[in-house]
Formats: sequence, C-alpha cells, structure tokens
Amino acid sequence: MTKVVIVDDHAMFRAGVRAELQSAAAPGVLDIVADAEDVPTAVAVIREHRPDVVLLDVHLPGGGGIEVMRQLGHGDTKFLALSVSDAAEDVIGTIRGGARGYVTKTITGPELVAAIKRVSEGDAVFSPRLAGFVLDAFAGSIEVAAVDEDLDRLTEREREVMRLIARGYAYKEVAKELFISVKTVETHMSSVLRKLQLSSRHELTRWASDRRLL
Repeated sequence: MTKVVIVDDHAMFRAGVRAELQSAAAPGVLDIVADAEDVPTAVAVIREHRPDVVLLDVHLPGGGGIEVMRQLGHGDTKFLALSVSDAAEDVIGTIRGGARGYVTKTITGPELVAAIKRVSEGDAVFSPRLAGFVLDAFAGSIEVAAVDEDLDRLTEREREVMRLIARGYAYKEVAKELFISVKTVETHMSSVLRKLQLSSRHELTRWASDRRLL
C-alpha cells in the first residue's frame, strides 16, 4: 500500500480529499495515515509516519509547502503539490523546492489516485497546462530569476490579491474569494502597485501576463 499524508490548511478540504481517495482507490491501494494543517504540524507528522507520498498545498501557514520540503530535506518521501493555484511562479517554485509533481484541485478522484501512484513510483506528474510552465522555465523562455525577484517583494496575501486583480476580478469579488474586506483589498492593491512600480490594474495585468502568472 502507498502511505499518504494530506497537508492543507482547510479541514473540510482535507476531509473531502480523504473521502474522495477512499472512494476512488481500490481496496489495499492507498493508506491515508494522517493529515496536517500547517508547516510545523506537517513536518512533525511526516517525520513520524514516513509516508510514501505527501499531498502538499502550496500556500500554508508558517511558510508554505516549500518550507515543509526545505525542513525535511531529501528523504524517501515524495511530494505531490495539490493546489488551487495554477500560477507559473507557484508551479516553478514548488518544483524547484523538491516536489515531484503539481496538480490543481480540479483533478478528479481517480486521476488523483493515479497521480499518487505514479509519483510514488518515481514519475513526475503535472496537470497538462502546468507541464508547459516547467518546460518553458527549463528552456529559458520564462525568466524565472526575474519572476522570483519581483514576487519576493510581495507578501503571500499580496500575491493572491495581485493574481485575482490581474485576472479581472472586481475588488468585491476578491474580497469574497479571500474572505477579507474590500478596504483590505484596496490596501493590498496599493501596496502591490507601489512595490512593483506600476500605476494601474491594466499595467498589472500586462505585467502578470508577460510573466505567465495568470
């Protein structure tokens, strides 16, 4: 059996993934040994259970999925990112951090079971569109260093606001999506524009599009 740990900061999502995997996997295929909601808990649980595969969310309290992999180093456990984000910087950064694959949360139960098995066997697995980001990064058509340098100026929340605004969301829609107030969205947006030296959301959309962050 493939031992699996689920790491995500939303309890309902963890429960949903567990139920979906148990429903989709044939008996004796997967053993979901534990779950965790933040970086310290994830590191402790993984060290205790030594799973074959960790389903790892990219954005977590305490430093994100990359911090989990950094603290654990290169052991036998393999990491498969399972995230709502399909932004190039998240995909590339997570793979550079040590993940063997990256799939989005639109994946079906049977597809996720198959992805877990493939990663456990040493394969690299990506949702089709995301594979292109990785290939482009290694081919040099995405300037990864420049993307990282710009994004390092932004906090995690500012990145979330930036992506949604650049995709055309209204402030009210961003507020609803991120469970924050419209005023907070406005504050984050002002900070993003200042840090990136941009003057409008139109420029922000073009900036994000040029870097394949949408």
